[in-house]
Amino acid sequence: MFPRHARLSDGARLRRRHRFYTHLLLVTLFVLVCLALPSNLHSLAGVGYSLATLLMMAELEGTIRHGGKVNPRDLPYRLLGVLCLLAQWFWYLTPLSQRQSGWPLLVLTTLFVSWSVVRLVAFLAEERSVNGRVLMGAISGYLLLGLTAGLLFTGLETIQPGSFSSLHDPEMPLFPSGPIADATPLGRVLDFSRMNYFAFVCLTTVGFGDVLPMTPPAQISTVAFSVIGPIYMAVVMGMLIGRYASGNNGRAAEREDPPDGGRLG
Repeated sequence: MFPRHARLSDGARLRRRHRFYTHLLLVTLFVLVCLALPSNLHSLAGVGYSLATLLMMAELEGTIRHGGKVNPRDLPYRLLGVLCLLAQWFWYLTPLSQRQSGWPLLVLTTLFVSWSVVRLVAFLAEERSVNGRVLMGAISGYLLLGLTAGLLFTGLETIQPGSFSSLHDPEMPLFPSGPIADATPLGRVLDFSRMNYFAFVCLTTVGFGDVLPMTPPAQISTVAFSVIGPIYMAVVMGMLIGRYASGNNGRAAEREDPPDGGRLG
C-alpha cells in the first residue's frame, strides 16, 4: 500500500524528506485557501484534510529518517491514519441528526495529529542543516496544528451545540440542518471557516474575543491549543535557530583557522 524506502541512500532520504516538507506546506496552504473561498467551495477543504492525512501516513515513517531503519511503530501509525481518514469523511457526510458521529473524529484526529506532530518534530530535530525546505516543514507543522484545532472545534460544536458562540449573536446555531458538508452560512454567524479562524486565534494567543467557548469541553480545548501553540514555536523554532547558529559558527571557525601548512613558524 505504501512505498518502502529502506534501501535508499542518505542523499535520497534527505531529498525525500525535503519534498515531504514542501508537499505538506502546500497541502495545508491549500486548505487555508479553500476556507477563504466563497461558502459553496468550502467543501474542498475536506479534500485537503484527506490529502494531508494520506501524505503523513505515507511519508512520516522510519526508513526516510537519517538512520534509515524501519520503525516498528510505523504500522500502528498508519492504521490510526486510516481510521482518522474514515472518521473525517463519516463525520463530514453524516446528517446532523446523528451528532454523535463527531466523537470518533475528535478522538482519532487528536491522537493521529499529536503523533504526527511528534514525528515531524523528530524529523526536524535530525536535520543537520537548516534551509528553506526545513523551515517549510516547521511552518507546515504549525499550520497543521491550527487546522486540526479548527476541525476539532467544529466537531465539538456538532456534538454539543452551543459549545461556541459569537458576541454578535450568541443564540445563533452553528449548523441549522442537513449534512455538515451542505451547511450554508445564511442564518448563522459561526461556520466551518470561522471556527478555523478561531482556532488560529487560540493557537497564536491573539484573543480577539469575537468567538467565545461556552461549555467546559470547549473552554478546555481552547486553553489546550493556546498552550500548545507557543510551546511548538519555542521548541521547534528554538531548535532550528540553534542549529542554524551553530552551523554558521562552525563555518566561521573553519575560515578563521587555516590548515597547518598555512600557519607561520
